[in-house]
Amino acid sequence: MKISATVTLKKEVLDPQGKVVSQTLKNMGYENISSVRQGKYFEIEINEKDKDKAKKSIEEICKKLLANLVIEDFIIEIK
Repeated sequence: MKISATVTLKKEVLDPQGKVVSQTLKNMGYENISSVRQGKYFEIEINEKDKDKAKKSIEEICKKLLANLVIEDFIIEIK
């Protein structure tokens, strides 16, 4: 089973890398860009038939390793 996990900074946390990308895009002529937030994307293959068990395992992995829960949120998507 393939699961994706997307980790992003919480909305209240400043994102300097996103600001640089946003400004660079404006400098390139993309004036319609209002903001950019950066994050991390993980595709994880797990040997588990039960979707609930697989999702629970990936949630644990996100909480323990992939995301800093103080400043980041994550979203899990089963594919």
